[in-house]
Amino acid sequence: MVQDKRERPIGVFDSGIGGLTVAQAILQVLPNERLIYFGDTAHLPYGDKSTAAIQAYAVKICDLLIKQQCKVILIACNSASAAAYDLVREYVGSKAKVLNVIDPIVQHIGATYGGRTIGLIGTKQTVNSNVYRKKVDELGLDITLKSLATPLLAPMIEEGFFNESISESVINAYLSDAELNDIEAVILGCTHYPLIKKQIEKYYNGKVDVLDASVIVAEHVKAFLEQNDLTAEKLTGDHKFYVSDFTRSFEESTRIFFKRQVNLEHYPLWE
Repeated sequence: MVQDKRERPIGVFDSGIGGLTVAQAILQVLPNERLIYFGDTAHLPYGDKSTAAIQAYAVKICDLLIKQQCKVILIACNSASAAAYDLVREYVGSKAKVLNVIDPIVQHIGATYGGRTIGLIGTKQTVNSNVYRKKVDELGLDITLKSLATPLLAPMIEEGFFNESISESVINAYLSDAELNDIEAVILGCTHYPLIKKQIEKYYNGKVDVLDASVIVAEHVKAFLEQNDLTAEKLTGDHKFYVSDFTRSFEESTRIFFKRQVNLEHYPLWE
């Protein structure tokens, strides 16, 4: 029996645990969807890798997600969305729809912040790619974007340092950079950053809107499934979580992150 396309899972991948913020947000708005999650823990963080390396990892991960019959593949990582989205879309072809985490944010900014000044914090790869700046400029809405690379944040979060004094010092050091002066909103340009959203909000004390990509992206995925008649009517089977390098600390972080028991399967990208 051929499986109804709507019952097929959604594939989500990231360099580590960051994409789980997006996965969790997707299940909040789409409780009937089954997820296949891949954390490329052997190669994290992606933010300091070359474009060619990230593209090679992304293609390998997509091979697995296509084998798992995913109807949609979400690149839940800003660095990989910047480096590999066009390539992945071409590579996957008609086998699955491919979404990224950058376009929904840009659409949201266009709808909300025309003529205003906003900030972006993200990895070196995301900031140096200039992908947000190009896309925001293409909107033609006179939005000024001020970008700052914050390379310590993702590895710090992966190591479990969030919501305490060490992370607060690092966050405050970055946010006080003159590059981010006079912004009215800040894009959390890495899927790890929602985990430190409260500390970022505390720093700005209500004066700057802190844009949580995970919620915006989840709503985008929901709208996309509805528009393409791909929404599952009921949950069939359990979610699956793969990692390219298994570590106990990652399993612990995943549990905290996903707010539930998670069984990780080891799937090395290169044998």
